[in-house]
Amino acid sequence: MSEEVVAADRTIAFVGGLHRSGTTLLARRLAAHPDASGFADTGVPADEGQHLQSVYPAAQRFGGPGRFSFAAEMHLTEDSPLATAANGEQLRADWSRHWDVTRAVLVEKSPPNLLKMRFLQELFPQARFVVVLRHPIATALATQKWSGTRLHELIRHWLVCNETALADLPHLRHATVTHYEQLVEDDDELVRLQRFLGLEPAPLGEPTRQGLNEAYFAQWDRLTASAPRALYRAAIVRRFEARVARFGYSLRHPRGA
Repeated sequence: MSEEVVAADRTIAFVGGLHRSGTTLLARRLAAHPDASGFADTGVPADEGQHLQSVYPAAQRFGGPGRFSFAAEMHLTEDSPLATAANGEQLRADWSRHWDVTRAVLVEKSPPNLLKMRFLQELFPQARFVVVLRHPIATALATQKWSGTRLHELIRHWLVCNETALADLPHLRHATVTHYEQLVEDDDELVRLQRFLGLEPAPLGEPTRQGLNEAYFAQWDRLTASAPRALYRAAIVRRFEARVARFGYSLRHPRGA
């Protein structure tokens, strides 16, 4: 899109959240603001910035959706050997090709940003981070369709990734968390996020679709249809419920969370 490289003082909004948790929806809505720019029609999967740079490995190298957070190499902080000024300049150059760098806020979305916020802040001191959470049942079952990973491993991956991000949040100067469920049901949440990025609130520009978790909750309910599956579901609840509750969700009563 551009031959220019983004200025060092420009606000870069990094969106992170597990695959199928609403990162694409949120990034598209933020980038639709007249004072913002995001990636579109890049030719890479979901227009994710991780596939448009040459500094750090993409999630696919470590198993991709539902698996990548199990690799210690995916968690980068300010202490990473990759956190150099030269790599910061390389990322600016890589991504600037796909932004309108004249805009006030530049949006980059990749699920593994959850594990790289401290690293990205070291390279981009003006950066702002938006973390997206979605119910682990919906996230896991939506991911399972094309990952082939067992359900309990997908929920464990959800926890490992989001627990790592939660531990990193106190190290960040500008970060906020949103829930997919709130994002699709409450237009005021987008307004809040626009303001967080320093943008004047602008109309949404596209309709929201509510109730998108319900099909996955129904699928979760069907796990009680046979004794072995019911035992499997009960084991998942027993093992992970307390950790999931820390994020405001429930495996035992998903609709009431």
